[in-house]
Amino acid sequence: MNGLTAIILGGGRGTRLYPLTRLRAKPAVPIAGKFRLIDIPISNCLHANVRKIFILTQFNTESLHRHIHNTYRFDAFSSGFVRILAAQQTSETQDWYQGTADAVRKNLQYFGHADDHIIVLSGDHLYRMNYLQFFQHHLDMDSDVTIAVKPIHAHEASQFGILKMNGESKITDFHEKPQDQNILNQYQIPNELFEHFKIEQKERTHVASMGIYIFRKDALIELLESSDKEDFGKQIIPDSLNQKKVYAYLFDGYWEDIGTMRSFFNAHMELTQPVPRFNFYDEYQPFYSNPRYLPATKIYNCQINQSLIAEGGILLGSIIEDSVVGIRSYINAGTFVQRSIIMGNTYYETIEERSTRREQTDASLGIGNNCIIRDSIIDLNAHIGNNVQLINKDNKQEAEGEHYSIRDGIIVIPKGAVIPDNTII
Repeated sequence: MNGLTAIILGGGRGTRLYPLTRLRAKPAVPIAGKFRLIDIPISNCLHANVRKIFILTQFNTESLHRHIHNTYRFDAFSSGFVRILAAQQTSETQDWYQGTADAVRKNLQYFGHADDHIIVLSGDHLYRMNYLQFFQHHLDMDSDVTIAVKPIHAHEASQFGILKMNGESKITDFHEKPQDQNILNQYQIPNELFEHFKIEQKERTHVASMGIYIFRKDALIELLESSDKEDFGKQIIPDSLNQKKVYAYLFDGYWEDIGTMRSFFNAHMELTQPVPRFNFYDEYQPFYSNPRYLPATKIYNCQINQSLIAEGGILLGSIIEDSVVGIRSYINAGTFVQRSIIMGNTYYETIEERSTRREQTDASLGIGNNCIIRDSIIDLNAHIGNNVQLINKDNKQEAEGEHYSIRDGIIVIPKGAVIPDNTII
């Protein structure tokens, strides 16, 4: 089997996840209590023995770069690497990356020694995929470009790039995020095609691009060098249908584009279910992250139901329901947390530091006494005082405050924010 090199796109400004992306790139956003979004595609690569990985980054990169450096290191006797290619000014160009295709085009000089085939991945999706099966399909079809696609319902189709394909899985038409109902109707997949590919239809009517591509390297270079278009989904892929052999690889497992605050929140709430659709508990294909060597979480006189509790925390006399509690979290007595994401902390405060803060009437690291936290996301290193209520008392869908935001009805406390005692939001 010919080799496969990975290119992971570090994402744009991540405005739909702001303020979680105020100080970090979207792939560096914490997920599931102890991971980062970038851990998902890198782990999938490692399980497929894809050991040559380029990561293209641009906005708020320090946190992402630090996480990658601390987590993914190959030994000196391995030919593998995880290499960061940050946007840069050169004698040829003074511009930032203008889109997904433009980001790859600006770095073609570094891919000369890449393998014969290149898999292009997003850094902000949640899924587990066997890239070797995907790659084998690409080779079997002798394809120039193979796109991973997923069956979706009609009401979702306008949010994705949708396509038509024949019984050989060859793509015949592609349309990016169509809004016209006539176009949506034209792109419906016949029932027979679902049966042909042995996929249960389950009332799904379209297939959508997952933004995951495998290119023959020479085809990728030719497509990018013969065009100045900036985006794969909107431009390069549709144009390639008349120039290259483009096939679809059908994937019917869990896949979620963590692009909005609501999708980010809902994905976490699903993780708290007894049998979630997406499973982090797979000892044969685990997701990797920075090994922090933290102690077990200390739980004293708490009531915890249907929640995920990461390591290193201290939970004192609190009630936690349907929530995800991240590393080094500190939650004090009398506090009620419901349907929330507590990302935790990157460091500990000593007892002396906490006492000093209280003497200065400052909120300590973590969540104080007698708080109510509901339908909220509290980012890393937040200081939540005593008797604070995060309950969206005015039932707003969107709002901006001095130390908080409301997105899709979800209260978001930014990284490092301080919420004084007795605050009600």
